[in-house]
Amino acid sequence: MGAFEYQAIDAAQKIKRGVVEADTARQARGLIREQGMVPLEVQAVERTQSTRRHWASASERAIILRQLATLLQAGMTLEEVLGVLTEQADRNSTRRVLAAIRSQVLEGHSLSQAMSQFPSMFPKLYSASVAAGERTGQLGPVLERLAEYAAKRQSMRRGIGLALVYPAFLFVVAMGVVGALIGVVVPRVITVFEGAGQTLPWITRSMLALSEIVTRYGAVGAVGLVLMGVVGVLAYRQRAVRWRVDVLALRLPLIGRVISAHQTSLLMRTLSIMVSSAVPLVASLKVSASVLGNQVAKADIETVGRRVSEGASLSKALAQSPWVSSIAQRLVHAGEKSGELGTMLEQAADIEERGLDAAQSVVLSVIQPIMILLVGLVVMYIVLAIMLPILNMSQLLGGV
Repeated sequence: MGAFEYQAIDAAQKIKRGVVEADTARQARGLIREQGMVPLEVQAVERTQSTRRHWASASERAIILRQLATLLQAGMTLEEVLGVLTEQADRNSTRRVLAAIRSQVLEGHSLSQAMSQFPSMFPKLYSASVAAGERTGQLGPVLERLAEYAAKRQSMRRGIGLALVYPAFLFVVAMGVVGALIGVVVPRVITVFEGAGQTLPWITRSMLALSEIVTRYGAVGAVGLVLMGVVGVLAYRQRAVRWRVDVLALRLPLIGRVISAHQTSLLMRTLSIMVSSAVPLVASLKVSASVLGNQVAKADIETVGRRVSEGASLSKALAQSPWVSSIAQRLVHAGEKSGELGTMLEQAADIEERGLDAAQSVVLSVIQPIMILLVGLVVMYIVLAIMLPILNMSQLLGGV
């Protein structure tokens, strides 16, 4: 039996969307009419390549997982829950994915197997944790933890994005103002002094030269910067280049601290979710490595997974990764000793996230004054270039 997505007009003359299970489209239309609706469009939900690649935001994923957990714990069957979520989905692409998952569940597949068919919407972390929850009979609590994890990841990303908004905005506005001054205002003001036959100071002459360059080659320079950005992005996709950039990023004084805290918090949070969901530690490390964005951190955790599979403890294996904080390593060691590894990993994730917030605040407290100082120096340069000829002219007039 397959799934069919439909649009129909109900008794209140409103358009309703949903999904029905039927063998054929004709049978699906009949089922829709039996519900007192007039079908407008009926399409089979297929697990196409575009559906498999459907991307979901962390907030949307968190909402879906939380609704799954709540409705399952309320006593509804999995098929009923997926049907409700499919009908309530806002985006058509999300509705098709949920309908395809429900169709697979109706065919006899487990929820984790169905989720694994859509890695763009439910990465390996989610399907593996759900599979462990199905084996242990703790699917509802596992889904709750996954929803919390998705929400915290979204919150972390939003925090990093908001932290970068002000410096980026300040930089763009400053460059726009400076460019307008150099390219438009300064040449018109300086022309007055040139017409008076006055010898201009060196700072003014340098400003005129810079203004001429901006006027003549500004458009070419802007295109060149865009091309350099595109080339940089393409080069960063190369494994060797990305590795060198990631190595350098971890070694930077302030930025490296932020990146290390972010990667450590992400590692601890992912491991805590999977270990608490009864996923084997080696498999948890493999999935956690795939979540990390820094290539050096990812390679280190892959090495940690191999050492753990060979019999080493997690704390000893992590000791070889210098970017993992000593606090996190000690909490992992305490968790192994007490048998509460999942709890200790969660506490380590909380501590690292607070440390990440503090590190971001430090970086911003350094970057913002530096940017303001640089903008001030540029403005002072422009003001001096304009004011010095005025002062010279005043002195000449005073001498006369």
